[in-house]
Amino acid sequence: MESTLEYKYHPNKKATFVLAPFSGGQGKSGVEDGPEHLIQAGIESQIKELGWSTQVSEPLKNTNYESLKNDDSDTHGNCKRPKIVGEATQKVYEAVKFAAEQGTMPITLGGDHSIAIGTVAGVLSKYPNAGVLWIDAHADINTPLTTDSGNLHGCPVSFLMGLDRESYPPSLQWVPECLSTKKISYIGLRDIDQGEKKILREHGISAFSMYHVDKYGIAKVVEMAMAAVSGGDKDCPIHVSYDVDAIDPQFVPATGTPVRGGLTLREGMYIVEAVAETGNLVALDIVECNPSLGTEDAHILDTITAGCAIGRCALGETLL
Repeated sequence: MESTLEYKYHPNKKATFVLAPFSGGQGKSGVEDGPEHLIQAGIESQIKELGWSTQVSEPLKNTNYESLKNDDSDTHGNCKRPKIVGEATQKVYEAVKFAAEQGTMPITLGGDHSIAIGTVAGVLSKYPNAGVLWIDAHADINTPLTTDSGNLHGCPVSFLMGLDRESYPPSLQWVPECLSTKKISYIGLRDIDQGEKKILREHGISAFSMYHVDKYGIAKVVEMAMAAVSGGDKDCPIHVSYDVDAIDPQFVPATGTPVRGGLTLREGMYIVEAVAETGNLVALDIVECNPSLGTEDAHILDTITAGCAIGRCALGETLL
């Protein structure tokens, strides 16, 4: 059924699905299959039923990053696979930037969360005052100097902010320092490294953990998060970067770094419903669906259908 919600920046309801089947930001294979599973599950047709016209962009189509992932020489200090992360995220950046400049809403399907280096930079090139809601169990704000694992899916926010820039691998020097510490707000955090806690505190970054969801309720948390990134501007564009592991693994088990004690499925849906209701949404990422990590078919189905539901709720589906 066609949605009656209005989108201030996309009144004609045109969207571009940017497919980013990339797993190089971390070590586990399978997350590169997330976009294909989401498409096969009908996410594009479901968005069309809500009244959106759609097109598909595949910036990574001609490169087999999964095979390049096995190059043991692709390191820089503690960072793993910086060359392919830098190359892939720059391609995603160009695709998202182009989609935004053409007046369509970029809906990027990952892939691991390192692709947000490209998506956020691309969106901010069009909407420099946009606020970012980062929905995730993890803060993803390690720098090359603080990361213990060296996996760059845990570092996209720091690259976008230019933190510890002198430590960046050459392949990621292209990333613009485009995201202000005052223009991002986290929801759903519950697994934060010590170095990340220090960064969040030192920079006064808006962050709502599961403690805050329990204390205030999801509606109040979303309200506070949007207020933090909007700075009082009721028309502030909003980019939602949604890692499905923000939702508790009992609902989305097929994801790479599951952490118990997360959002309920309804809380997870409410976040994007509330953003959609403002009419300020300008971009959406849905990342970290990993079908290969489902130990049974139901796990894969639950995770992929949750990803589709995030997309539908963000693009205007309502319960009534």
